Amino acid sequence: MTVVTDIPDSPLPSARPRTNRTFAGMAIAWLRANLFATIPSTIITLLLLLVLGKGLVSLMQWGWLNAVWSVPDSNNTAACRAVRGIGACWAVIPEKLRFILFGTYPFQQQWRPALAVLLFIALFVVSSRRWAWRKELALVWAGALALIGLLMWGGIPGLPFVSQDRWGGLPVTLILATFGLAFGFPLGILVALGRRSKLPAIRSLCVLYVELIRGVPLISLLFMASVMFPLFMPDGVNIDKLLRAQIAFILFAGAYLAEVIRGGLQAIPRGQHDAADALGLSYWKKQGLIILPQAIRHVIPPLVNTFIAFFKDTSLVLIIGIFDLLTTAKTAIIDPAWQSFSVEVYIFVALIYFAFCFAMSRYSRSLEAQDSHAAR
Repeated sequence: MTVVTDIPDSPLPSARPRTNRTFAGMAIAWLRANLFATIPSTIITLLLLLVLGKGLVSLMQWGWLNAVWSVPDSNNTAACRAVRGIGACWAVIPEKLRFILFGTYPFQQQWRPALAVLLFIALFVVSSRRWAWRKELALVWAGALALIGLLMWGGIPGLPFVSQDRWGGLPVTLILATFGLAFGFPLGILVALGRRSKLPAIRSLCVLYVELIRGVPLISLLFMASVMFPLFMPDGVNIDKLLRAQIAFILFAGAYLAEVIRGGLQAIPRGQHDAADALGLSYWKKQGLIILPQAIRHVIPPLVNTFIAFFKDTSLVLIIGIFDLLTTAKTAIIDPAWQSFSVEVYIFVALIYFAFCFAMSRYSRSLEAQDSHAAR
């Protein structure tokens, strides 16, 4: 019998040594595979780059090189009119900034809605951290919302009372969106559970609510809340217009979120329910500890998509005379001196909406990444 004692040091012919690829090499390989793989793909890529480059150059000239950033007087817009069509007039933003952000809120007291906006943002940031997901967070929200209400209303020494008719701008948008989602989300959970209930009365009521709300546009709900609802109230009882709009937003958000959550509930395997029943958990403990956390994890992307759409839908309160951010922006350019520069104002407002919506989108992606990593 022959025993092989010498093993060659060189790798087998089929084995390929690893090569360290640089970033430039990886980028070139990606471009070849995705943008320049074939002749038609190369032609389309070059045409798109040409169009994109021309657009960026024109935008740079209009928004930066030829733009007017300030004017000597609020009524002297000659410099802006001289570059109309070839340059932007960003001077309208600092001139109308306080009205766009805070509407007709008393000028000397506008530090109060500004502080309220900062409190809202701080709440969002804290609530997005996993270490803050504790029972104490509910108390933090309750205290912060009470402080925001105190700042906006006032009525105590040092804070003059300001009625809701004077509220406007970004604080109103954040109030409608925050309260609408904060109360609409638990309402959606209850309705989603109700639609899967074995009790016919509860299931029928939940189905009727969802189909009724989803079957009409949000504008009709706002119109009913603003015009028709006061007709059914007793004499002398008048609910504030902002509160009526807030209730309409809560009902609207609850119906749409209920369908999203119901989709997540249907994705949970039957074995999870059987395991919870085997542990002897009650119905609410089973849902709160076992079923709902998994269901919500499954539907994070559509939930965030609903949140983003709902945040933008707050601009519809214009039809009932509430001055949200978009409405104050539109009203700010009624001034004849600045009426021709609406594009700049709308771009500024669009950037504000984009900042909030992009933050929500990125946060949902981070949640998905964390959950997928934890599942491994």
